Amino acid sequence: MVWLVAGLGNPGERYAGTRHNIGASVVDALAAAEGGRFRKTRFLPVETAEIRIGTQQVLLAKSLRYMNDSGPAFAGLAGKFDVPPARLIAVHDELDIPFGTLRVKQGGGNSGHNGLKSLQSAIRSPDFFRVRCGIGRPHGRQDPADFVLDRFTKREQAEVALLIVDAADGVSSLVIEGLAKTQDRFNGTGPAA
Repeated sequence: MVWLVAGLGNPGERYAGTRHNIGASVVDALAAAEGGRFRKTRFLPVETAEIRIGTQQVLLAKSLRYMNDSGPAFAGLAGKFDVPPARLIAVHDELDIPFGTLRVKQGGGNSGHNGLKSLQSAIRSPDFFRVRCGIGRPHGRQDPADFVLDRFTKREQAEVALLIVDAADGVSSLVIEGLAKTQDRFNGTGPAA
């Protein structure tokens, strides 16, 4: 049975490299590391790349719809490949986690994240895995909705590159070793103070 890894983000160059697109950046990194190439999927607004992690077949996916409406694309793909929520991993940005920190969990709410809200609604379950990439909160009075659409600063770039590698490793660990070992390995780590 296949695993589905949904890299949440907005399509197009305008949003590439923004905080909100770190999930898409993680699936891009997984595809590059494993020799996968993204292609448009017939009849669905989604791009996919097939890879193997260990002995497991893994389908990496990026929606061609905006984040707030991306759930139906991923749900359609899950239906097409008969992927249950227990084999779905959503990789996404998280405001409520310190910048550069990774957290892995299964189930839960959406914390106001419209991409997660759309996905939960479309698959009719909150019980999928989440690889949560900490982007921190904006300083001062900047609106969080504007903050997530900003690109990472030059000072943040090295830490973001490490976070993307860690998140890709977190996905691989979930697929191969399961939730408990992955949480033990990643949930206590964060950027050096």
